[in-house]
Amino acid sequence: MEEQIQKLADLVKKSEHIVFFGGAGVSTESGIPDFRSVDGLYHQKYDYPPETILSHSFFLQRTKEFYEFYRDKMLYLDAKPNITHKKLAQWETEGKLEGIVTQNIDGLHQLAGNQKVFELHGSIHRNYCTKCHTAFSIDSVIHSDGIPHCDCGGIIKPDVVLYEEGLNDDTVSGAIRAIQNADLLIVGGTSLSVYPAAGMLQYFTGDTLALINKSATPYDSNADILIQKGLGEVFGQLP
Repeated sequence: MEEQIQKLADLVKKSEHIVFFGGAGVSTESGIPDFRSVDGLYHQKYDYPPETILSHSFFLQRTKEFYEFYRDKMLYLDAKPNITHKKLAQWETEGKLEGIVTQNIDGLHQLAGNQKVFELHGSIHRNYCTKCHTAFSIDSVIHSDGIPHCDCGGIIKPDVVLYEEGLNDDTVSGAIRAIQNADLLIVGGTSLSVYPAAGMLQYFTGDTLALINKSATPYDSNADILIQKGLGEVFGQLP
């Protein structure tokens, strides 16, 4: 496995158009739990399954209960960028990183300093009124009781993609362009089981696909470099 990490390190040094495609495993080392592991959110017990609570229809029909769960389980505002976030920010500063395509909604890539970030599932830091579309910061959610409302009377909704909702077209287009332009695509911390996000890997036609994940994924056989370790352990050894 160390040989695979060294091979990836050598490629990082030579590459000029790196794209990183990441999932929940990027942020678990910052203390943000994932969804699908044994201790993940989907294995915890609630009155409704998390997939139901985090759906568009549940938000519309049981908004107060949605926000009780959302504030309790989806907001980790004390989390800080870890070595993976920081290394990616370094590569962008060095002009080596084409972009980050993330399934995470925590904003830690931007907090680390990255600007070329395509947030497929939105961000907790952006919120908007469902009636007049006024934009609100995260403060409007955390400093309100029950259902947060706009001055116009409309309900404030987080700009995150819920179940039953589609991805943002502009974000998807930008992510696909970045992947198409990449010479090295590093996929990390994702089970590659969530679609349509996982399907974006089909647009990669570059030289090397590196896949870093603790457990097996459906794309393992497609990887040129396969490393089954935690991201922090790997990125701590990259230039």
